[in-house]
Parts: sequence; structure tokens; C-alpha cells
Amino acid sequence: FSRLLDFNDRTTCVLFGDGAGAVVLEASDTPGILASDLHADGRHVGILCVPGHVSGGQVSGLPLLTMDGPAVFKLAVGVLESAARAALDKAGLTEADIDWLIPHQANIRIMQGTARKLKLSTDKMVVTVDQHGNTSAASIPLALDHAVRSGQVKPGETVLLEGVGGGFTWGAVLLKM
Repeated sequence: FSRLLDFNDRTTCVLFGDGAGAVVLEASDTPGILASDLHADGRHVGILCVPGHVSGGQVSGLPLLTMDGPAVFKLAVGVLESAARAALDKAGLTEADIDWLIPHQANIRIMQGTARKLKLSTDKMVVTVDQHGNTSAASIPLALDHAVRSGQVKPGETVLLEGVGGGFTWGAVLLKM
């Protein structure tokens, strides 16, 4: 991710880190993925994007990340709440059924804002942004791995994953661990 950053732009370069993450799934007699709610809305592309592009091996436009932080914050908190509630509705669950919230580790204020809107204590939120920075798409698998390996998240618990991304995309997934 760091290759997309303008290290003269302190509004972005200090927020992001490099990382990779994956989740291995296996067959089970009981459902592990309870519900999901995923969205993309290109009308918001300009608030978080890399406006340049590559064609025929030539880079044109700005090949570095640009972000309107206040606009991302405002949009993210609202859409993450909406996606979380939609996933809960699809699964027939309520906020009270969530054992752990593992949000995209973008920014502690967005994470706390979403937890507050869902009426979840921040004690139920897995936070690793202070250790890795915002590793973009890797942040949720990294946080999930940390929570499972540390014993924080246990088998049988209900976990809500939620995230936002460039372009503008967002979603939530409910898991039974």
C-alpha cells in the first residue's frame, strides 16, 4: 500500500500501513457465515481513491492515494451502521447478539462512532489499528487473526466484521466462530 502514498501528504501517509491477510474457510455442518451485506457506490469515488491509471504501461494522472478525511468519516459511520443492521436483520439477530465487533481498522474515531451507533460497548470491539495502522483490505483479517490467536474471540461467539474501501465500497459480515 505504501507505494500508493504521497509521503509529503501528512493527511494520508501517516494513516496507512502495508499488510496482507486471508481467512481459510472449511466445510461445516453448522453455518459459520450467518449473513452479509455488501455495497458499492461510485458517486463517492472522489473521497477515497487513486485517481491515476495505467494504460499500455504508461501512468497518467495522479498515481497516489487521495482522501477527503472528513467526508470519509461522515459517510463511513453511516454506511457501516446501515450494513451492520442489514446483516443482523438477514440473520434474525440484534445488536445484543454480537459478542465482538471487528471493524476495518481505519481510524479509531470511525470505529468508536460505529460501535456507538450500534449501542455496543467499545469493550466488545477488537482494536489493532494502533499496532498496524490502516492496512486497508488486510485490516479485518489481521484483527480477526489477532483476536482468535490471543483467545479474545472464542468458538461459538458471534462476530460482526465491517469495512469500507475506496471507490466507495462498504459492507458487513456476521460470523459464528
